[in-house]
This record gives sequence, structure tokens and C-alpha cells, in this order.
Amino acid sequence: MGLVAGGVTFGIGQLALAFVPWAWLRLLIILLYVAPATVAGYSATRGIVQMAMPSPTWQTIFAVIGAIAVSVTAFVRFTGMAAPGSLGQGLAQG
Repeated sequence: MGLVAGGVTFGIGQLALAFVPWAWLRLLIILLYVAPATVAGYSATRGIVQMAMPSPTWQTIFAVIGAIAVSVTAFVRFTGMAAPGSLGQGLAQG
């Protein structure tokens, strides 16, 4: 059931990116998909780092770096999926 829900959510996002004419609304849609990836990146990095480092300060620093890395990666991937704007320019090309 989770796989179906994920597929439907992804499909709705793709349709929204394809048919929304305003760049600001596309950015908002992309940020709605990037936000959970940020939380997941933080949580995953924090879990791994907790096994390797005793210092809570360094755990947090590395977890934030992991969250930023996952966020940037998700943002770039989603902007690559967005249809180009009316001027023929996308946010990212690749």
C-alpha cells in the first residue's frame, strides 16, 4: 500500500510540475518534496554518526551536513524534472 501511495504522490507531483505555469509555484511544489528528504537525511546521518562519535555536538554538526547534502541533491533532481519555463530556461539542466 505504501508503494502505491508513493507512486501516486510522485505522479501528482510530476503532473503539477508539468502544468503549473508560474515558477514560484513550481518552486513551492519542489520544496514540498525536498522538506521530507531533508528530515530523512538528518535522521539517517544522525543515526550513523551516533554509532561512531560520542560527542553530541559533533553528531549534530555532521547530521546537519548530511541534511544539507540530501536537500541539495533532492532539490537538483526535482528541478531537473520540472518542465522549463516560458522562456525555455529550467532551474537546472543536466
